Amino acid sequence: MRAFLVLFALTLAYQSNAQQDIGFPFGKVTLEELKMTTYTNDTSASAVFLNEFGDAFFDPQDNQLIFDYHCKIKILKPEGVRFGDFEVSLYKSIISPGKETLMSVKGSVFNLENNQIIESKLEQRDVISESVNKNYDVKKFALPNVRVGSVIEVIYQTSSPFIYNFHGWKFQAEIPKIKSEYHVKIPGKYIYNIQLKGFLNLSKNESTIVKDCMGNRNSPGSPSVDCVENKYGMENIPAFDEEDYMTAKKNFISAITFELSEIRHLDGHVEKITKEWKDAEKELSLEQRFGRQLKRGKEIGKQIDLAIGNENDPLEKAKKIYTYIKDHFMWNEVFGFLSDLGVKKAFDTKTGSVADINLTLIAALDYAGFQVEPMLLSTRANGLATELHPVLSDFNYVVAKLNLDNTIYLLDATDPYLPFGMLPERCWNGKGRVFGEKNSYWLDLKPLEKDKKVSVYTLELDPNGVVKGTVQYNYYGYASVNQRKKILAFGDTKNYVSDLQKKSGLSNILNYTISGLEDIYAPIVEKFTVEIEGIDNLNKSTLFINPFFASKIVTQNPFRSAQRLYPVDFGVPMERTSVLNLSIPEGFELVERPDPVTLSLPSGGGRFVYQALALGNNKFAINYSLVLNKTVYNSQEYQFLKNFFGRIIQIQQADLIFRKAK
Repeated sequence: MRAFLVLFALTLAYQSNAQQDIGFPFGKVTLEELKMTTYTNDTSASAVFLNEFGDAFFDPQDNQLIFDYHCKIKILKPEGVRFGDFEVSLYKSIISPGKETLMSVKGSVFNLENNQIIESKLEQRDVISESVNKNYDVKKFALPNVRVGSVIEVIYQTSSPFIYNFHGWKFQAEIPKIKSEYHVKIPGKYIYNIQLKGFLNLSKNESTIVKDCMGNRNSPGSPSVDCVENKYGMENIPAFDEEDYMTAKKNFISAITFELSEIRHLDGHVEKITKEWKDAEKELSLEQRFGRQLKRGKEIGKQIDLAIGNENDPLEKAKKIYTYIKDHFMWNEVFGFLSDLGVKKAFDTKTGSVADINLTLIAALDYAGFQVEPMLLSTRANGLATELHPVLSDFNYVVAKLNLDNTIYLLDATDPYLPFGMLPERCWNGKGRVFGEKNSYWLDLKPLEKDKKVSVYTLELDPNGVVKGTVQYNYYGYASVNQRKKILAFGDTKNYVSDLQKKSGLSNILNYTISGLEDIYAPIVEKFTVEIEGIDNLNKSTLFINPFFASKIVTQNPFRSAQRLYPVDFGVPMERTSVLNLSIPEGFELVERPDPVTLSLPSGGGRFVYQALALGNNKFAINYSLVLNKTVYNSQEYQFLKNFFGRIIQIQQADLIFRKAK
């Protein structure tokens, strides 16, 4: 089955017949649209939304949420044909009765044949129902006769009983849109926090009052409610291109979201839905799966006492507790901040979720007398947490914040390869919310360790054209953690070396030693004795050697877009250093080498330094280093970063040129 375009995770709709025109006339396809072969604003686009419209409102009869959707898409390239496949997700609650329903759907494909417009209609029997999981069903349909040149059009309506999930709207997609408009009509009794996300500006933002939009039509004397009607629109919307070094897509895609804040009942009673932080703090402190677990360290106190032993130094004592909990548990790869099993049961089973393990760690540290607090955060893949007010569903992780001797240590015991004080890279995302004894507060998440690698090559080109010598790789910080995991995943260093030999250009590894593999607090040091396929013919008068033949920083520029509206996020600071000591046979002299280069990013954001030195006796030293001091670079810095890496790639392509001496 072809890949399905997920247009929306539906949470709404019903009532007005979706067979009617919504937003713009259905089926009014022009010859100009059918003859269109490229989209001027984005010639690389495989398809383009010619028009898109949505309408969300409450049914005045039964208070159901209604969502109408209408789109018209032009297919420009073969890879765009997949946009003729649709998937509509429908939420169903396992707690309360009710589910979302697809009320009606209509679709057509228009093709130009012999200068005639031919319409192919979607058959209702081709709309397929599937159950995804306990929370979602889907309706799938594939439009007929979709090909390059087609204009496809779809209109449908859904209904939802879940007023908490007012339907949001995504202005951006993976293909561009010429026009996208969304209308919402919300009764005055419902107050929503409305947020425009992303970096694009609205071309339409209108608001009007609609009188008596809600009420009981069968009881003329019953109270009625006014509505606020908002109209949002954008034009000439670029595709959202996902590039390297970005966090969750939903952080940056241009969209409007709605969160129910309060309900103002007709009797004057106000029901608060969005809580203040003091409410969230109280709720979590009383929560059986969270606050009630934090003081249960005494249930495993005997084991914690044995782990501490006779240690009196506070830092070493904390490290022993951390190591004990980390070694005791196996993470089941389930995220969350609410414990599934509870401290005692999770401890007894020796396995658990993020919350099971890290709440046990917090409880153990608290039992030992440390000042420790839980910190909720949202992982990089999950998106940024809302800061203006508590949205606990934004969080999917909890770690320990240990306060010791005026130093903060952030601890996560789910990863057996992490040293004390390091969080997994997945956790470095914006801010975390710390829940202290009296109140809660935000804490910036800034890694202290780098992803650092140092490479040293001592090589000699012999008269037969073979390069021989030694290679040493030193890994520090996150580079050490990642390399340790990589090597141990092979199960045997022989398998690792065999794989390295295939992929690294080190054609023959004669000897291999490693240190630091078993000690997570030590850097990993790998040493090789190698033979590398060298120069085919040393009888040539000119010899070209690329000093980066064994280790390139990047093989292609990771930043390819003309512009980037969202930040570049590396997660942790990065450092790469390489030293190549090269000897060549007698009879050759260096006649051309790249000039020394120093590149810098603005505001101390990073630097690249390169130099090639002649040491005499046909010996040469080529050194380079790359340092990225920041983890996040904003959109204004993107061009500098793009040009920075582009220049590095150019430097990597420059050869050292040797000529036989006369």
